[in-house]
Amino acid sequence: MRWVLPTKAGGVFGGAAVGGGEGKAVVFKSKLKWVGLFGLILSVFSLFTHFLLARYTDRFAVSEYKSSITIFSWRPIFENADLTPTSALYRRLWGPVRHLESIHPYANPRGNYVAPALQTNGFIFVRIRGGFHEIRNSICDVVVVARLLNATLVIPELQSTTSSKGISTEFKSFAYLYSEDQFMAALAEDIKIVKTLPKDLKGARRKKEIPSFKVPKSASPYFYLHHVLPVLNKHSIVELDVPDGGCLQALLPPNLEEYQRLRCRVAFHALRFRDAVQELATKILYRLRAPGRPFIAYDPGMTRDALAYYGCAELFQDVHTELIQHKRAWMLKRGIVKGNLSVDSAVQRLKGLCPLMPEEIGILLRAYGYSWDTIIYVSGGEVFGGQKKLIPLHAMFENVVDRTSLSIPWELNKMYGREANLVDKTAKISPPLKVEKKPNAWKTSGPRPRPLPPPPARAKQPYNIEGWWGWVAESDNEPESTVMELRTNAHKLLWEAIDYTICVEADVFIPGFDRDGKGNPNFASLVMGHRLYQSAASKTFRIDRKKISKLLEDIRDNLYQANHTWITSVRKHLRRNLVDGLTHELSRSKPLSFLSFPVPECSCTRANNQSEEKVSIISVNASSPSAHAPLRDILRAMQRCPSWMDADVASRPREEDDVDEDVDDSDSSAPSLLFRQSSESNEGSAEMSKQEEAQMEDQEELEGGER
Repeated sequence: MRWVLPTKAGGVFGGAAVGGGEGKAVVFKSKLKWVGLFGLILSVFSLFTHFLLARYTDRFAVSEYKSSITIFSWRPIFENADLTPTSALYRRLWGPVRHLESIHPYANPRGNYVAPALQTNGFIFVRIRGGFHEIRNSICDVVVVARLLNATLVIPELQSTTSSKGISTEFKSFAYLYSEDQFMAALAEDIKIVKTLPKDLKGARRKKEIPSFKVPKSASPYFYLHHVLPVLNKHSIVELDVPDGGCLQALLPPNLEEYQRLRCRVAFHALRFRDAVQELATKILYRLRAPGRPFIAYDPGMTRDALAYYGCAELFQDVHTELIQHKRAWMLKRGIVKGNLSVDSAVQRLKGLCPLMPEEIGILLRAYGYSWDTIIYVSGGEVFGGQKKLIPLHAMFENVVDRTSLSIPWELNKMYGREANLVDKTAKISPPLKVEKKPNAWKTSGPRPRPLPPPPARAKQPYNIEGWWGWVAESDNEPESTVMELRTNAHKLLWEAIDYTICVEADVFIPGFDRDGKGNPNFASLVMGHRLYQSAASKTFRIDRKKISKLLEDIRDNLYQANHTWITSVRKHLRRNLVDGLTHELSRSKPLSFLSFPVPECSCTRANNQSEEKVSIISVNASSPSAHAPLRDILRAMQRCPSWMDADVASRPREEDDVDEDVDDSDSSAPSLLFRQSSESNEGSAEMSKQEEAQMEDQEELEGGER
């Protein structure tokens, strides 16, 4: 029995009031339960949403993030935020090469250059093989060939980006890398271009009923006019197979100089990357410049083919040496390279035939005066030898970045397009090994105890030998490329397109090597040629590897404790080769690839009172003036730019010639090249450093090292 205490209201009415209070309490508790349940549901939904975002953010982006705040793995670190462009140190490190400021791009036709005829001799269909730099050279050559033969050019087919390579079906070969519309529009006044063959010729090509030529890299105009043109006139179509990164000789007769300028218009104006590639390259370039600092672009050039061609295997260790030697044996068997399989890499390195390692490039840059917080963009993706080859460079410079640290995976996936999930059909499970049993021999082998026989060998499965190194110990022949590897090779073309754009626009460019696996100019040479055309005065280090290797060998035991004399020699060499290196490129690279040195055919000089003085300074300050006579003659024979290009010359204030470009603020003349200087050093040591720096600069002036 429940007793209820009497209330002031008394009687039954008091009991009714108490019962009403209990009902309200029950209702209030039920509401709390619903609120708690609703909060629990919201929590579960929030967790589920976060799991989804964490799972799929790498591939799909919710929204595009266009902010200067970095959301990538790179966090720039700077010691001093103030870097005034007017300072002498800034001009020495980042400023233009004043002796080349009068050279400007001018690839327009000159003289009597007629438009393409409406009626052509037929169609030229081209299949191009090779990597990025080989494709670029070949496209320029086939355009010139089409103009030479008065033929209609079908947009070339790039064998690395066909549909069989597993790429997205949104693109068709050429359009995977370049913009077809821009290519056709930019060359409308030069040749006639169509996207595909007519139906009847397309069917004949599928049946292999059209004449075909496998042309060499250095084919002459005579070959095309006397061998290809008659066949073209007869069949109205020819197919050219271009396997070696070009189909026309680099140097043409003087009467065909307009065709050289056509090469420049193709390479530097018509070949524009497709929108998705260009957009991502622009974003990465924006993120590089967001801190407000200039940056250096560095291309290692350390490819397996190039290392094997020049015999640089001993510069590496373990499996990388075996890979290089295996590739060199393959080249020797096919006659690509001559010589012995075993080559002394140390001798090759001293001859300047091996790439400079990233560690050596870092030492040169630190010796020249670049501080530890300089931004360095490494192009070319993964360096042969692994990321361990870049560890010394990361130790010397804090802000070393590449394509992967300035982009996120979904941006790259967006550039690739929609790709199918491929199943690699080439990987086959090895058959089980047959173990021969010998029961009789086991019974008659002697008294026990006796050792047990070794266990049978385990069958190797595909996952045991996966990777580009796993086959070395298995077979003398390299395995055939899988579908995924072919797709990755197509992706590498897009990566190199991004790197190419950034290297051309960089404030400073330095190559580690300028030759490919066939002895021809490589990616870095094309970049240097593009920079020479677009902005000749931009700072591009053309290193003489033979001299630099000897300098590095002198301090091999004390690489990071170089003395002032050695630093002076390095600075003098790098500064001198900003101009003198052009002579080396003129005689060594241009005969193999015109795009590596498109001067003077595609350039002009502005009317400037200082132009003649600067040309004469080039020969006066050169170590051997007679060796630089060809370059001096080319610069003097260069045509004047049109008057509309000289309009802004008069308005520019004339810079004082007496200003010393090579004054250093004693930032990197200290003995230590690897570790940054302590900010707590005493005043006495600072004064001593400045005095030593001044003496070093005075010595450079006396020796004629100032440029």
